[in-house]
Amino acid sequence: MDGITTYNNFLAMHKPQLVLSGVPEHFWPALCKKLYDQIFDSGSAFQLVQIDYEDSDKKTFDPLWSVMAICDIERSDPSHIYLIDHAWTFKANTVQQNLRNVPGLLDRMCFLMQISGNTEEEKIEKVSRNVWKYAHTYAIAGNEFSIEDRVPVWYVLDELGSGITHSDQPNFRLVPFIFVPEQITFTLLFPIENVEEGDCITRNFVEGEYSDPIQREAMLIPWKHYDHFHDDFTQKEPGQKYFVEGHIVETLPNLEALQNVQQSNKLKVFSEYTYINDYLNHPDFEIVDNEDAADILWYTGHFKNFKGLSESFPCKFINQFPFEYVLTVKDLLAIVARRASGKDEFKDGDQFATCPAWLPTTFNMKTELPNLVACYMQRRMAGLDNHWICKPYNLARGLDTYITDNLDFLCRLPLSGPKIAQKYLENPVLFERPDIGQVKFDVRYVVLLKSVNPTSVYIYRNFFLRFSNKSFALNNLEDYEQHFTVMNYNENATLHRMLCADFKTVWASQYQDYNWEHVEKSIFKMFAELFTAATSKPAPCGIAESPQSRALYAADVMLSWDKQGTETVIQPKLLEMNWMPDCRRACEYYPDFYNDIFSVLFLNKDAATCMKIL
Repeated sequence: MDGITTYNNFLAMHKPQLVLSGVPEHFWPALCKKLYDQIFDSGSAFQLVQIDYEDSDKKTFDPLWSVMAICDIERSDPSHIYLIDHAWTFKANTVQQNLRNVPGLLDRMCFLMQISGNTEEEKIEKVSRNVWKYAHTYAIAGNEFSIEDRVPVWYVLDELGSGITHSDQPNFRLVPFIFVPEQITFTLLFPIENVEEGDCITRNFVEGEYSDPIQREAMLIPWKHYDHFHDDFTQKEPGQKYFVEGHIVETLPNLEALQNVQQSNKLKVFSEYTYINDYLNHPDFEIVDNEDAADILWYTGHFKNFKGLSESFPCKFINQFPFEYVLTVKDLLAIVARRASGKDEFKDGDQFATCPAWLPTTFNMKTELPNLVACYMQRRMAGLDNHWICKPYNLARGLDTYITDNLDFLCRLPLSGPKIAQKYLENPVLFERPDIGQVKFDVRYVVLLKSVNPTSVYIYRNFFLRFSNKSFALNNLEDYEQHFTVMNYNENATLHRMLCADFKTVWASQYQDYNWEHVEKSIFKMFAELFTAATSKPAPCGIAESPQSRALYAADVMLSWDKQGTETVIQPKLLEMNWMPDCRRACEYYPDFYNDIFSVLFLNKDAATCMKIL
């Protein structure tokens, strides 16, 4: 293959990546040659030097290494683009596992970070806490990849790359780059300013534009002094613009077109969800495979054109409400939930007590990192627990979700995509499993939204339980089976099943002083407050009125020990609301599940399994 053909093929595979990463075009030919010929020639232009401090002179943020130019470098010279190798690639929840199992990795990282220790475990602990000063991240995009494949990857550059220090006015850039033919990721190093021999090579660890400069300062905490640890961390609800940014435009129904609509005696159901087709056998419903003939449309994808539906098909029902994502997307859920308190998130009497009590303290890491940092530091100074669980806005099954008490890691996570940080429940109510001990568990309720204006909400009384597989303690934060409860999607994990009736019996023996009916009453009160808050503001800040709409959500709840004065109480904590939840288990446990659900939502009939709470 000649050089022109090679270069054309290179561009066909890599041009979008190069453009998106901002690699100047004049570097592309040299990059192509270096990649195909495996030319690693950074040693001809740079030298890694170790900085020797007198012990008394070394400051917290002083670097251990520096990289110097050993020749003049013109940013216009097309040859000055270099391949930097990755010393370590990992997922954020496998750090200690990698350090234990990958030969030579721990020693290499200890040298890079200048870490010593008396035991291997001591060194692993130090490296795992310090790695976030060195780690960078990328994610693979594209619908052809699975959700698991698109979870962000973290990496530590080789010694030369890791020696390049931060500057707010850098002279070089480093960007990750996937070489498609070999599916290998390198980092590209290239100049953005002219450099003279002997100059220090620098980069910007936090690239991009930030409307709030303090957000950027907080992201630089691993490397720079920060002045805002004592700031007020009270949160304010964002404006209407925030609720629509990044979301597909939705239309609202034409309410006039939906007046005096007559309902059919027997409702035809078109469902994209197989379990409805398999289990809905109530005589007042008929499954059809034609959308046009259907009275009820039950989609598994998001529907947005409520105006068109109301005007063209006013007699049809749809299984979604306009702007229901204010509940099902985690950053918006926290905003909506805080409305239930009728005040700012934190009580006047106790700056760390969240309002409402059923919402774990939650910060948006994309927009509220300074608030999170201030809360973290003030909790630390007060001697309070500081474990946080960080979750993507819109992923389930524990994907890309991490538990940490490491401030550096918290400050790095915003670079890996939009996330919330939520106070981890350090004192959860546990369930005694005879073969294991006291484990974490969560309770899933199916919640039905029948109407908005007036707001009508029902709870399916048969709840669903999920259990951890190892006894709970605030350690081993990478151990999924100790800290998480969703085992359905883990082939190697045991799934512990229990019907809610059996759970109530066991609960009565384990917690004789805490009647389950009273606990459940507080859970239902929480749901009523949540949906009142979610429908208290017009769209896009709240769920909109839509007479054609009916919806089913799954709410995941944990229980936590709390103090009310001198009394110890059980406080429900809302973890998340799920859109289009997996209802296979519901159907298998309770074959009339969809018969009951559809009777309540579409026939205006009561069902013993469903309770109206609002």
